[in-house]
Amino acid sequence: MKITVLTVGKIKEKYFTDAVQEYSKRLGRYCKLEIIETADEKTPDGASERESCLIRIKEGERLKKYIKNDAYVIALAVNGKQISSEGFAEKINKLGINRTSHIIFIIGGSTGLDSSILETADEKLSFSIMTFPHQMMRVILLEQIYRAYRIINGEPYHK
Repeated sequence: MKITVLTVGKIKEKYFTDAVQEYSKRLGRYCKLEIIETADEKTPDGASERESCLIRIKEGERLKKYIKNDAYVIALAVNGKQISSEGFAEKINKLGINRTSHIIFIIGGSTGLDSSILETADEKLSFSIMTFPHQMMRVILLEQIYRAYRIINGEPYHK
């Protein structure tokens, strides 16, 4: 299976970069992983809702260029469905069984995802009602994908 993590912005902190590289390496034995970074917009401090909306629209246009019609698209969103690690593993496994060969996970920028992205996603997934930096969310997502594959294969890791 091919898994694409489509994200707004680059990771600047070395500790996040190191974690992404480690999980990317670990995932290499389970799937073909691709990470695509699109440019983020500068968000002024105290941005109005209108400014934030315009930022989401611009970032959304960049993301759309990488969304493939034949892929199953999961947008990470605070108001998405929350599931357990076991449920996440089951989801990935069922998609594979049903011959889905490509899953795209989308992580928005600091203002979130544009409504056009959320509306076209096959599913919205939330890891928490808390807000996380999008750079950290990339690490969390990769760790959960790795955990899912360990669960699917009955391998030790998950507790």
